[in-house]
Amino acid sequence: MIAIPIHDTILLPDVTFFFKKETFEDWEVEALSVGDEIVFAFLKDEPEYDREETEEKERPEDLMELVYPVGVRARLEAIDNEGNLKIRTRNRVDILSLTGQESGLVEAVAVDRPDVQDMPGEEQAQRFDQLRKDYLNFVKMYQWGLWARGLILQWKNIYELICSMSPYFSITWDEKVAILMEDRISERYRLIEQAAYEFIEMARVHNEAENLQQRENENIYRENALKKQIEILQNELDEMHPENISDVRQFQKKIEESGMNDTARKEADKVLNRMKQEGQNGHEYGMLYDYLDFVTSLSWKKPEAEDIDLTYAEEVLDEDHYGMKKVKERILQQLAVMSLRKEQSGSILLFVGAPGTGKTSIGQSIAKALGREYVRISLGGIRDEAEIRGHRRTYIGAMPGRIMEGIKRSGVSNPVVVLDEVDKLAKDYGGDPASALLEVLDPEQNFSFTDHYMNVPYDLSNVFFICTANQVDTIPEPLLNRMEVIEFPGYTELEKESIAKKHLIPKAYEAMGIKKSQLRISASAVRKVITEYTMESGVRGLKKRMEGICRHAAVRLVKGEKKLSVTPANLKEYVDGHGIHRDKVEKKTVPGIVTGLAWTAAGGEILYIETKKVGGNGQVIITGQLGDVMKESVSIALSLVKDRFPKETEDLSKVDLHIHVPEGAVPKDGPSAGITLTTALSSLFTGKKVDPTIAMTGEVSLRGGVMPIGGLTEKLMAAVRAGVKTVFIPKDNVEDLEEVPEEIRKELTITPVSAVSEVLRLTGILG
Repeated sequence: MIAIPIHDTILLPDVTFFFKKETFEDWEVEALSVGDEIVFAFLKDEPEYDREETEEKERPEDLMELVYPVGVRARLEAIDNEGNLKIRTRNRVDILSLTGQESGLVEAVAVDRPDVQDMPGEEQAQRFDQLRKDYLNFVKMYQWGLWARGLILQWKNIYELICSMSPYFSITWDEKVAILMEDRISERYRLIEQAAYEFIEMARVHNEAENLQQRENENIYRENALKKQIEILQNELDEMHPENISDVRQFQKKIEESGMNDTARKEADKVLNRMKQEGQNGHEYGMLYDYLDFVTSLSWKKPEAEDIDLTYAEEVLDEDHYGMKKVKERILQQLAVMSLRKEQSGSILLFVGAPGTGKTSIGQSIAKALGREYVRISLGGIRDEAEIRGHRRTYIGAMPGRIMEGIKRSGVSNPVVVLDEVDKLAKDYGGDPASALLEVLDPEQNFSFTDHYMNVPYDLSNVFFICTANQVDTIPEPLLNRMEVIEFPGYTELEKESIAKKHLIPKAYEAMGIKKSQLRISASAVRKVITEYTMESGVRGLKKRMEGICRHAAVRLVKGEKKLSVTPANLKEYVDGHGIHRDKVEKKTVPGIVTGLAWTAAGGEILYIETKKVGGNGQVIITGQLGDVMKESVSIALSLVKDRFPKETEDLSKVDLHIHVPEGAVPKDGPSAGITLTTALSSLFTGKKVDPTIAMTGEVSLRGGVMPIGGLTEKLMAAVRAGVKTVFIPKDNVEDLEEVPEEIRKELTITPVSAVSEVLRLTGILG
């Protein structure tokens, strides 16, 4: 039999086909005659070759690899005058081989492939009739349905349906061949029905989508026409009933009454016009509404000059905060200047100190003293510049920056704004928030601060800005230069006791619902809590302890006890956990160990520097998680000791020098351990002990000078707590002693030093 390869045309048994002669022009079918048997072989892929260039690709052995193993036997029934073929398929066959002939035809060896008759003929007829009926109903919805109806009525079986419709079905060539290769009649019917009904459903969905789109377009045209009519009617109603005024009219009124500057007024009017054109159902209506709502909610009017009662302000500060004499004096000075000039003036205040020392709460007191609104804005962890300047309105979800959001929240243009934790601003790919803050705080610029969201200038010169920080090391220099640093020293134990009595205990009573007559906390119990259960410069931890005592008391009162008293003897019954371990100076010491003083975020601490020589080859081992600054101090100290004691240090190449700062899990850094390191190394190499009740703080230079340090008050407090008797401080820090409470200075012998040689002599290392 002659084999004719075809592709992407599904042929099934018992179907008559008409082919144009061009369909088989590559296979020399001119030699065929009416009545010849034909085997249709189905190519796996569409042939892509040129007869003139690659004759090898026509070899039969190559065709066997390109065709599916199952084909269809057919008979050539007629050839018309133009060479077109009429072919009737008969049954499926398994193709065993293909052999080429000189005429260019391909000879096929094939055997019949029987069907598995697992479906009665009656059921086959019923399913075909149902499918044809469904197609007749389907084509009724189309204009070409009458023509299609005639074609459908000519189908004699389900195979004619799939063969005539397969070019329109969304099934692959492999899926088409799978229908032919299926032996079971029932499964073959299922595959045909699946493809046929999928086509019907897809056509219906497509038709419904087109109709829906058409209806939506009609609705849009109708809606636009109605909007215009509604707008005309709404304008008339607004004039007749002002109480039912529309959003647009409301914003018009707010803009007129807001007192905006010219630039802001033009921008607001521009946005309002866009809002009118957009309509309430417009995509941008919500964004435009939010913008106008924000800018009209701001207070644009310049406040009148205010009279400041300094006496009242002083009373408020004294009532709300105990101690802090220098801080209060500086605040009163600022208020006095404002009172004289009748405007916001003076430096931007930066309150620096340990947590719990009252930096943030004193901002509330200033607002109370001035009779202004108070706003707190936390800057901790901000990485994106947009948090300060706002987002541009072109971005989805754009919002104003925290500064303008705070101004809006206050409802006035001259609030007291506390920018909390300014030292914790971060910097990354989102920009530099600290740089954005420059425009906010600089009096030369903030009269025309422009938030990206607002896109218009706003006058911040009437705002009383106060910044807070735990330390100034992480604040960029340009930003720090625009602020005046006011140190908040840690509280002494006596001050903490007074704060607890006047503020913390009454507030804890109120928070827990306890009456003063029901619970008494003795002064000695408060002192014990301060010394044994808290370790901080501020009073935040003490506040938590007082609240904890009140919670324990509340349980007892609810259970029936009438009157409670907290004393040192029963304090453990009222506090949670164990007391805090505090470092105390050693009673005995060995050469190479010296007591230093350090500043931490929680206040001051004593810091032991331990040094030791061990067998080795001249390495310097540093442990205790020291930062880069302290490691540099080690190098400087070692150079000074080698220079001062050349004979004692000549064997360094034969030993390793180990320097350790205890509490290895706690990172340590800072420029104040220089003289402690130098003294410890000098003690080690000379073999002379240093009195453990002597502590010291100060950085050193390569010339042997002692340089000033910070945090002196906290360090001296730590010295008193640890039992230190004598403290060496840099001579340049003598003026800072005025800030140290007198009760701390009375407990210590404070010796200013200006050179390392003085320290070594006073400690007995040098004769």
